[in-house]
Amino acid sequence: MGQVLERARIQDVDALRGFALLGILVVNITFAASGYPIHVAEDPAYGSWLDHSVRWLSSVFVDMKFYLLFSFLFGYSFQLQMQAAQRAGAAFRPRMLRRLGGLFVLGVLHGVFLITGDILSVYAIIGLLLVAMRRVKDRTALLVAGAIYAYLFITLAVAALFLDTSAVLDPTTAVTAAQGTAANLAGSFSDVIGEHIRALPTYGLSLLTVQGPTTLAAFLVGMVAGRRRLLQNVEGSDALLRLIQLVGFAIGITGGLVYASGGNGDTRSVLMSVMTAPFLTAAYVASLLRIMHSDRGEDVRRLLAPAGRMALSNYLGQSLATLLIFTGVGFGLVGQVSPLETLGFAVGIFVLQVMLSHAWLSSFRYGPVEGVLRAVTNATAPSWRTQAA
Repeated sequence: MGQVLERARIQDVDALRGFALLGILVVNITFAASGYPIHVAEDPAYGSWLDHSVRWLSSVFVDMKFYLLFSFLFGYSFQLQMQAAQRAGAAFRPRMLRRLGGLFVLGVLHGVFLITGDILSVYAIIGLLLVAMRRVKDRTALLVAGAIYAYLFITLAVAALFLDTSAVLDPTTAVTAAQGTAANLAGSFSDVIGEHIRALPTYGLSLLTVQGPTTLAAFLVGMVAGRRRLLQNVEGSDALLRLIQLVGFAIGITGGLVYASGGNGDTRSVLMSVMTAPFLTAAYVASLLRIMHSDRGEDVRRLLAPAGRMALSNYLGQSLATLLIFTGVGFGLVGQVSPLETLGFAVGIFVLQVMLSHAWLSSFRYGPVEGVLRAVTNATAPSWRTQAA
């Protein structure tokens, strides 16, 4: 019984990671399907009430939420890996540095060849800070995470008061730039690569100002949660989960509504989203945990867990799929798909990945890319270790 419970608890983490993959895909696919999002503009070809509704719902419930969950789980898994290395008597620091080095290489290749922007290389760089802070006390880690959000609040509040975004985000200039981006994405593979490289400064600015700091904060909170094994000691009836849902949905959805109503590039709206997104992310986690620990929710865990167990392979696979669907490398549908159809593609890709994950893990213990990264981490030859019959 103890082994069964432990497997269920590990599956909880994998299922949450699988859930995060879907949200990340819903956001990332928009940057492959259109040249407009990276320039903070809306495609005038898709301006119906339905198009606006889909974008509005994504802004409220998806944008800026799921990368936080993914980052939290990265910190959580980091702590579990450190504990596993200690139990095995293995040196953790060199293993993790090799792992982060491999992750950085994968991230660079991903951001250049597959999609605009990348999070893996960012994880590798910020992961170095996590390695350096791995022995800090829980209180210190949480104080640093809180200080990061205090810094973001101050800087974004100052920007909202004194920065005129209308002078920076000129609509005419944004539309012209978006049309150029779409043309490049619809071109040859070299055109696509060139566009990915040209987008790096814009993406890098986002990482430096918002996404990078919040990622480190989520790492630290996840590390503390991993130390206390918070995700291994939950029950669906926990009063704390219900409280997290109540507070998280109230604050998170309110912030999402303000963000969605504020318009593209509005600093006040971005400030509200950054400050409230962690609450909605926490509410999602609490909701999914309650579902998975309900009488009929075990099937949800079993459905999502394999996708999360192969999260790295699936993350890269999502980008490969969008490259083939939308750019000139494949079907060249960039700019020809409505927001609702783009969402449909995202759901279809994820459903296919869930099916493929179940099939792959029925024969192997590790995903294809996970096996390679594991080999780099252990400084051994790649091995996917077939499942026992």
